[in-house]
Amino acid sequence: MIKRLLVGFSILFVLAGCEMFDYHPYDGQVTGEKGVNAKNIERIEQALAGKTTIKFAMMGDSQRWYDETELFVRALNQRTDIDFVIHGGDLTDFGLTEEFMWQRDIMNGLNVPYVALLGNHDCLANGQDIFRTVFGPENFSFKAADVNFVCLNTNALEFDYSHPIPDFEFIQNELDNQQPEQTKTVFAMHVRPYSEQFNNNVARVFQNVVKSFPNLQFCLNAHDHHLQADDLFNDGVMYYGSASMDKKSYLVFTITPNNQYTYEVVYY
Repeated sequence: MIKRLLVGFSILFVLAGCEMFDYHPYDGQVTGEKGVNAKNIERIEQALAGKTTIKFAMMGDSQRWYDETELFVRALNQRTDIDFVIHGGDLTDFGLTEEFMWQRDIMNGLNVPYVALLGNHDCLANGQDIFRTVFGPENFSFKAADVNFVCLNTNALEFDYSHPIPDFEFIQNELDNQQPEQTKTVFAMHVRPYSEQFNNNVARVFQNVVKSFPNLQFCLNAHDHHLQADDLFNDGVMYYGSASMDKKSYLVFTITPNNQYTYEVVYY
């Protein structure tokens, strides 16, 4: 009995020394700013109200490249022509609470507002719950001038196909509630159709629904860690993919009146 007590006290001493009583990497105890997306969406919508041309940056997959993401923030802050930034997801590698907070704090250094999407790595363990706390719902939309940005969780594999991903009810509600002043549409997602993470049983159905939105400009994705520009379904709808942050590049899109847009790859 005494021997067992001594062993027990020894284990407690080791655990206490490792601070396991104070912190667990998946404890979900978020400190600092919460609800980042909603706050930044308000900033975007107010700043771009009435504009006819918008310019934004698309990047993603910063999960293990903290230094490179800091360099991205520094580089973008040298510009004065960018209205906002979309982070395409995979802020984290393992869905750890600290990872979300570290990435949030780096991205909060931007001079312009940003929104973050849910990536497949962000879904690991209880990462989805932490994402919701730090950033907000995984399906959301916002208005930038006359463009409706529809941002989706498309990480079906991470949910074992047990949830409706992509969420067609959410997408249909966005279509039904499209405001007359929003004459253009852009879709953003972490994984695009025909990725291993996408529910490819509904890939073509998804594309048909996407194409029903007014003046669909293009679709955006991250996940694949390299630059992409593909007419994925051979129907005229372009999918543009951003590279991971270790490639030190991001995309810039300019949407102008008369359903015209341009894009460029920027290296930093």
